[in-house]
Amino acid sequence: MSLAGGELELGLNAAGDPESPVLEIALDEWRDAPADRIARTAQAVASTLRLTVGVLESEPTPELARLLEATTLTLGTATAGAAGVQGAYPQLVPRDDIAASLDGLRAAVGRNPRSSVTLARLLRQTATPDIEAGLAAEAAAYSMLLGGTEFAAWRAGRPVRPVTASPRPPVRIERSDENLTIVLDNPERRNALSMRLREALLEACRLAELDPSIEQVALRGAGPVFCSGGDLDEFGVATDLVAAYLVRLERAPWRILDRMRDRVTAYVHGACIGAGIEMSAFAGRVVADPDAYFLLPEIGMGLVPGAGGTVSVPRRIGRWRAAWMMLTGEPIDAELALRWGLVDDITPHRPS
Repeated sequence: MSLAGGELELGLNAAGDPESPVLEIALDEWRDAPADRIARTAQAVASTLRLTVGVLESEPTPELARLLEATTLTLGTATAGAAGVQGAYPQLVPRDDIAASLDGLRAAVGRNPRSSVTLARLLRQTATPDIEAGLAAEAAAYSMLLGGTEFAAWRAGRPVRPVTASPRPPVRIERSDENLTIVLDNPERRNALSMRLREALLEACRLAELDPSIEQVALRGAGPVFCSGGDLDEFGVATDLVAAYLVRLERAPWRILDRMRDRVTAYVHGACIGAGIEMSAFAGRVVADPDAYFLLPEIGMGLVPGAGGTVSVPRRIGRWRAAWMMLTGEPIDAELALRWGLVDDITPHRPS
């Protein structure tokens, strides 16, 4: 029941790849540890670059709170800390099979260790009330990883295809009295967040923010899905990564969505992948259709979420469950999203 200094080292090889990215911590063994020892260990756990994964086979206790807080995430039993909407312990990811879940997490991290380690550290930076600082940290990490070997390997396996733009505007705006509806309207591309759609969404959000007569804003998606994430055929087209960083800050609608979040409701259905859940999580209220499902696949591409998700998703479900979703790319359904607080209500509203 100790963590030696060497155990907390990431272990970079000559190529700069983490050789020991995941550290498992059996938290049950710390249940009777002195408080000062727990405090020192928690500080060390929070500081390491390794992904620290707690494993808790029993119910959490207040004595373990410091360690739970310090880990990247903690895997617990399916019923552990289940009280309340997020649960009494949002640091816990409840699992039916902890061992299998740990194996799956190790495998996912092992496929893309650089982006995984980057994400784990980024989530500690974006856990701040300063939204601008969090978005800047995310944009920097994302732009850096665009130049990395893991993204290059993913991109090489998926040749860039020419994108044919629809003649229809990708975002539709509807006004009724003091209510404004913003509709992602490119169902042929599953409302993928292309540069064109992002720009149109930015202008729609600016309109809503600047018009004081608009009291309520609804964000919806046309067609069978709300948003299937970023347009994969545009991934990797940026050649100037510094410019890409600045564009992610200056031309992203997320800051505006956050500023007017108290009057924004996102209605999500079908696939809410990547940017789909990242942007909607900024809304003050998220209503999911029963068929909605959510996943964050960017680590599998050698990236991190880049549409504000490392800010918006942890703010709703906590850094730890956000880390689980992002590291594993595992989907969650509407019911689990409601229990975790990723959505606020489940109501049928699928477009006809």
